[in-house]
Amino acid sequence: MKRQLLIYGSGRHTVPFLKYMAEVTGKDKPNLCFIPTASGEDQDYIDSFYEVCTQINVVPHVMSVWINSYDQKESFDEVISKMDAIVVGGGNTLNMLAIWKAQGIDTGLKKAYNNGVVMGGGSAGSLCWFNGGTTDSRPKELSIVEGMKFIDKSHCPHYNSEKSRRPLYHNNIISGQLSDGYACDDRSAIHFINEEVYTSISLDDENHSYYVHVKNDGAIEEVQLPNTIVS
Repeated sequence: MKRQLLIYGSGRHTVPFLKYMAEVTGKDKPNLCFIPTASGEDQDYIDSFYEVCTQINVVPHVMSVWINSYDQKESFDEVISKMDAIVVGGGNTLNMLAIWKAQGIDTGLKKAYNNGVVMGGGSAGSLCWFNGGTTDSRPKELSIVEGMKFIDKSHCPHYNSEKSRRPLYHNNIISGQLSDGYACDDRSAIHFINEEVYTSISLDDENHSYYVHVKNDGAIEEVQLPNTIVS
């Protein structure tokens, strides 16, 4: 079973990225589920997901964690397993992961991923799949958060839009606080198949994705991934 993940730098919904995710499911009209936990299930964010879905050939779903046993008779595992693709939204990564762990959603996502459900997202929705990265989920300053380790590399979203992200990511890799990993500009994405880079796609030629690591001489190296522009 092919394991697939599409991650991008910004948490904003875009037609090209969600269309790409839908297409790689191989289904004519896939079930695409948005999980907006990190934003506290912001209604405007949910509305924008539905709006984008009107422009692509999918059946849209939203999975809420703010439920009760009387109204929801399906487990989160059951909901997740019925989907062909799952997109995770941006927001507070730390809070999202804590809720998921308490509810067993993390294990449900891993099971579905191993069974071929396409996973992805941007910002918190990209960071969560890796072993760790920098987050704005805590007060005062960017800090390190541990992810679910679907891919055992680090990750940095918002690489070109937040000035502190790039140097902090480099410093954390050099110091060993983070492993080598992948960074995405806001309008760029990486498609992984079986935890390996399959391709990088972008919305324009100003946004890119990168593999970032430390060379033998101790200096950081940033390798730009070849890009395909999608629209």
